[in-house]
Amino acid sequence: MRIIAGKFKGLPIYGPKDKKIRPLKDLVRENIFNFLVHSNKISFKIEKTNVLDLYSGTGSFGLECISRGALKVTFIEKEKEAVKILEKNIQKLKVKKETKIFYNDVFSLIKNKTFFNWSFNAKFDLVFCDPPFKDENIDDLIKLIIEKNLLKKDGIITIHRHKNSNEKFTKDLKVIDTRLYGLSKIIFGKIVSYLS
Repeated sequence: MRIIAGKFKGLPIYGPKDKKIRPLKDLVRENIFNFLVHSNKISFKIEKTNVLDLYSGTGSFGLECISRGALKVTFIEKEKEAVKILEKNIQKLKVKKETKIFYNDVFSLIKNKTFFNWSFNAKFDLVFCDPPFKDENIDDLIKLIIEKNLLKKDGIITIHRHKNSNEKFTKDLKVIDTRLYGLSKIIFGKIVSYLS
């Protein structure tokens, strides 16, 4: 695993030895950023953004954001081994000031109102959701993000699922595009109430 672009371009980062942890493949990560930055369907600049990385694993997505100019990344991950690797990656890149890690369940933490005091900022420009493929409560997660008003007005939600998954999302999420990369399906969305 490596950082693809930005100030840490080409630097290797630690990946999991445990096969239960499913890191985001470099190619998929590269394609997500290509779409975010270059698609005419989304006008998004990663520089100076505040990013929320849910189910962050070893942190490859959030660290890529920092390399490309994001100001702050908040990581939420409950697997102990993944958090250990994430901490090593943050230490390696010397980006502790730009990051905050919560070792917790995503739903429990976001439902806790004190999360807004803990995080760098209660509003995020980009929320990346990469739950285990077996999880079937993705729509509940999207509803919770909307209910807690975590996304800025022009913010983007990006969701990573298995290519064969068939989620139905709340009508409050406008799916802008869906892309397939190998076994991965990446869904890009915005909040409908912000678009009116």
